[in-house]
Amino acid sequence: MDDFRADMHCHSTCSDGTCTPEELVDLAAKNGLKGLSITDHDSIKAYQSALEPAAKQGIQLLSGVEFSAQQDSVNVHILAYAFAFHDSLIAEFCQKHTVRRLERNREILDLLRMHRMPMKEQDVWDLSPQGTIGRPHIALAMINYGYVKSLQEAFKKYLGDGKPCFASGKPFSVEETLDVIHKAKGLAIIAHPHLIDHAPTHKRLLELDFDGIECYYGKFPAHMHEKWLEIAHNKDWLISGGSDFHGSMKPGLNLGNSWVNEEIFNQFYSHLQANLRECL
Repeated sequence: MDDFRADMHCHSTCSDGTCTPEELVDLAAKNGLKGLSITDHDSIKAYQSALEPAAKQGIQLLSGVEFSAQQDSVNVHILAYAFAFHDSLIAEFCQKHTVRRLERNREILDLLRMHRMPMKEQDVWDLSPQGTIGRPHIALAMINYGYVKSLQEAFKKYLGDGKPCFASGKPFSVEETLDVIHKAKGLAIIAHPHLIDHAPTHKRLLELDFDGIECYYGKFPAHMHEKWLEIAHNKDWLISGGSDFHGSMKPGLNLGNSWVNEEIFNQFYSHLQANLRECL
C-alpha cells in the first residue's frame, strides 16, 4: 500500500515513555501508522498488553527492544527486532540489564548527593513503578525536588554523558549484546548513529556483526539520513527508522516523525513471522 508507514522506534511506560502500550497503539492508529515496534529500554513487557489492541486496530506489531552497550568507552544503543514475543533469552538479558540499571542509578544518586542534591531512592522508583528506571526518571525527581527546572537542564548540567553526576555502571559489551540477539534469532541494528559523535566507534561498529542500521531517526532532516543509507546499501544491511517517541519526556517529537515504508518493514516482519511459526 502506498500509504503504509511504520514507526520502528518508540517507548512506553514500561521504560521511559509516558504513554502506556495501549495508548501507543491508539496513537499509532490515530496518526495513520500501519506498523509499529515498541522498543523500550531493556524491557519487552509492553507486548503483554499491546498485542491484542494492535490486532484489533489492524496494526502490524513488530517485536523490539533497545539495549545499552559500550564500545571504546562510548555508550551505544542497539535495537533488537523480530525475535519471538517474550523470548526467554531476550527476557533474561532484560533482567540482567534491570540489575545493572539499579546499580548504576544508585551510583548516580550517590553522585547527586555529593553535589548537594540528595534524594530518596523511593521518590525516584515511584516515578515508574512498572517500568525500567533510567536517567529521565532521575531528572524528573530532580525537578520535583526543585534542583533543576527542566529535563534539559538536568542532563546538560549533571546527568548527560561525561557530566559530573553521570555514571555508566558496569555496561555490557556490544559483542555480548549481539550474541544474545542472534541466539534469540533476532535482528541487531545500530540505533541512531546520528548521535554517536566518535569516529573510531563508528568505524568499529561497522566492522561488527550487525544486521542493519537505523537510517531514519527522530526529526533529523532528509540530508542527514543519506550517509547512513549509503552505508547500509554498501554493506547490504537492513534499514530501519523511527521517531524515538517518548511522549512528554521528549516534547515536540511525535510518533511517526520518522518512519519506514512497507517494503522495509516487511523485511523485519517476515523474519518475525518465521520465528513465530517455529514456536508453534
